[in-house]
Amino acid sequence: MREQPVVVALGGNAISPPGSRSPIPAQYERTLETAHHLVHLAERPLVVTHGNGPQVGNVLLRSDLAAHLLPRLPLDTCVADTQGGMGFMLQQCLENAFGQVGRRRPTVTVVTRTVVELDDPAFRHPSKPIGNFYEEAEARQRMAADGWAMREDAGRGWRRVVPSPAPKEILEERAIRALLDTGAIVIAAGGGGVPVVRQADGSLLGVEAVIDKDLASALLAANLGAEVLLVLTGVEHVALDFGRPTQRDLHEVRVGELAGHAGAGQFAAGSMLPKVQAAISFLARGGKRAVITTAELSEKALAGEIGTQVVP
Repeated sequence: MREQPVVVALGGNAISPPGSRSPIPAQYERTLETAHHLVHLAERPLVVTHGNGPQVGNVLLRSDLAAHLLPRLPLDTCVADTQGGMGFMLQQCLENAFGQVGRRRPTVTVVTRTVVELDDPAFRHPSKPIGNFYEEAEARQRMAADGWAMREDAGRGWRRVVPSPAPKEILEERAIRALLDTGAIVIAAGGGGVPVVRQADGSLLGVEAVIDKDLASALLAANLGAEVLLVLTGVEHVALDFGRPTQRDLHEVRVGELAGHAGAGQFAAGSMLPKVQAAISFLARGGKRAVITTAELSEKALAGEIGTQVVP
């Protein structure tokens, strides 16, 4: 029987230096650093997923700036574009890092589509901010002309908000399995996957939405029968009462207890909450262990020595 894969979900800190609008060379440098922290996985079946929030924002901004010359890009196309560009970067960095320690393996990027459902409540209540900030007058013009939903964002300006529906199916799952069987490292589900819906005639249609990459990673990991879902972020542990004098780190925690903390509002939406929800989702689908920590500590975390270890 083939060894169970490990699914590694890379957060923004693993790709872009924190606290900056990083140019492409800086993203390569940071991604190569992350890749070196993953060489301990070079002999394991390995799937790498990644976020794309800043990169999609950049694609949208370029599209806006060129709108007087070219048609604006739909959001599903933007997600696909970033999957290709970021996948290329990850391929380069993983192969170079693994090759430097004598562990050469083919690395393949799969442009991945994720099925969502049009009756998902998220389509009635868009909430995920994307793209540039606008003055109110221009925002209202965009809402009238382009049909965008937009909201004022904490005094920083108005931003477009889009649906973030729940992932239901990873269409390229069989292809990912086949690639793993060849010994390839697979980069997949970038940005949560390109969101598509099934129409009445069975055909697929891309939609204007974004999918949480951690939830998509949990779905893919469970369906692949992954041994562990390793969620890499900017902190060593999930913490309760984060930022308060009573802050305390979670080390090994049962999934029911973690769900209780999430239900009590312990984790911030848009930062730690999706990672916690992904861990809960993975175990609910039959996964045995999810780990949340930094890339630097991934080897010790996989061995159970550090990080937040979520168990049944």
